Amino acid sequence: MTLYEELVARGLIAQVTDEAEIKELINNGRATFYIGFDPTADSLHVGHFMALCLMKRLQMAGNKPVVLIGGGTGYVGDPSGRTDMRSMMTPEIIQHNCDCFKVQMERFIEFGEGKAMMVNNADWLLDLNYIDLLREVGACFSVNNMLRAECYKQRMEKGLSFLEFNYMIMQSYDFYHLYKNYGCNMQFGGDDQWSNMLGGTELIRKKLGKDAYAMTITLLLNSEGKKMGKTANGAVWLDPKKTTPFDFYQYWRNVGDADVLKCIRMLTFLPLEQINEMDAWEGSRLNEAKDILAYELTNMIHGKEAADAARASSRALFGGGAAADIPTETVSADALTDGSIDILSLLCIAGLVPSRSEARRAVEQGGVTVDGEKIASIAKRYTAEELTAGIVLRRGKKSYKKIILA
Repeated sequence: MTLYEELVARGLIAQVTDEAEIKELINNGRATFYIGFDPTADSLHVGHFMALCLMKRLQMAGNKPVVLIGGGTGYVGDPSGRTDMRSMMTPEIIQHNCDCFKVQMERFIEFGEGKAMMVNNADWLLDLNYIDLLREVGACFSVNNMLRAECYKQRMEKGLSFLEFNYMIMQSYDFYHLYKNYGCNMQFGGDDQWSNMLGGTELIRKKLGKDAYAMTITLLLNSEGKKMGKTANGAVWLDPKKTTPFDFYQYWRNVGDADVLKCIRMLTFLPLEQINEMDAWEGSRLNEAKDILAYELTNMIHGKEAADAARASSRALFGGGAAADIPTETVSADALTDGSIDILSLLCIAGLVPSRSEARRAVEQGGVTVDGEKIASIAKRYTAEELTAGIVLRRGKKSYKKIILA
């Protein structure tokens, strides 16, 4: 199986231009390709992780990745897939986020001479002369065509700022700059970026002629990743300070039955033959597949030791035993009254409920357990001695905290 065939089999490829040429380049390790990352936070999340996995696959086959950090486009923001504007970030915050991205990416991509490179579009976008940009780049874009792009159509009713309207031109210029200066002949991105990416391909061909043959490929990468990377409490981050290895493991352990094999195909490096055998798994065996997914990804992000600890804690927690590596919340002695504290207060302190009334309902509906035992009464209290040893407090199947006395 060729690399391109494997990408198709793993469900990664959504659309391509110039398919025959793309196959020839990536299958023979002759692609120099880029994927862009806008520094909107100080950590990558699992949506970015899908892109990193793709880069790793292609690098292993001899292709050269170019990681483009959007230090320049970060000043503007991208309307793709959004119905609201991003907030403006200061130059200091943008630079800090770029630095954080680089540290995390170096865990997956091999950088160095002749290997992957990391560039920041602030290095060329911030120095552009506006009049020169209008003459050299703006003349190559049709406003009518731009307005037909889905990323802009979605925003027209609520309002589209001129700032955001320039994003396609800036992203297109990125590809043009990378093609001229680094020999970058291919770009990858999510299907929500398709219009922006086509703009870059067309700009290169209009400016440099027919001999300049840049290619585009879009993947079920950013859009799927954005869906996967969100929870009710926010994003699932790669930074262990923002999402602990245990919470990261549990996120993947709790994916839906319909998504588990798709995630394994797209995100892990397990052989397709092994994954295809899992297609027939049903019932409890799907839980086994989820455990495999959670362990493989936690191992890739946080290392074997953290993955082993997260798996052991998860099995202990959901098997009714003592879990050592789950999220912990401390209770101060000041919160106790006459040496004890009630279950409703503990639920609130742990952040498992938004209010005491919600805590009351959770207990009355039988949805609260402590160390595996269901709490039958809202009057249940815990002593300082019990909290010093620590208790595992759960609400429902997926929300839990270890509570200890500070």
